[in-house]
Amino acid sequence: MKYIAVIGSSGKINENLKKICKNLGKELGKRYTVLSGGRDGVMEEIAKGVNEVGGKIIGILPFDEQGNKFNSFEIKTGLDFQMRSFVIIKSADAVISIGGEIGTAIEILATYAYKKPLILFNGTGGWTDKVQKILIDGKFLDNRRLIEIKIGNNVKEILEILKDILGE
Repeated sequence: MKYIAVIGSSGKINENLKKICKNLGKELGKRYTVLSGGRDGVMEEIAKGVNEVGGKIIGILPFDEQGNKFNSFEIKTGLDFQMRSFVIIKSADAVISIGGEIGTAIEILATYAYKKPLILFNGTGGWTDKVQKILIDGKFLDNRRLIEIKIGNNVKEILEILKDILGE
């Protein structure tokens, strides 16, 4: 079983982003076990989609926080937000980024530093879109060129990229 982490915006997100996340969650839930920060926003909408198709999603939570009601399982790490993020990234076979603020930016950098496959969901806003503007040759976060960052424009492209990078 492959574990796919979805990182991204917490809090209130717009209806378009909700729809994108729910659709992605459905497709991921049919194929993989999904990991997320287990809270609201992108994480909750992904979990809704995963649940709709009977998939499994593990919410890896900071501190002793309650997760959203759509998580299949929850791990209360007792860690702060950033440290909890490293647990998510280290546990994943690949990471998909959607929107996001500073927490997502930290997760993007950690994914790259750990040489984990990373897919940026283009057009979802936040750091997912901002970081694309600084990529070296449109693929790398620094001159060491640790791992090529992929960019997907829709759910179908994301799934094709996952299939390619996971060797399926």
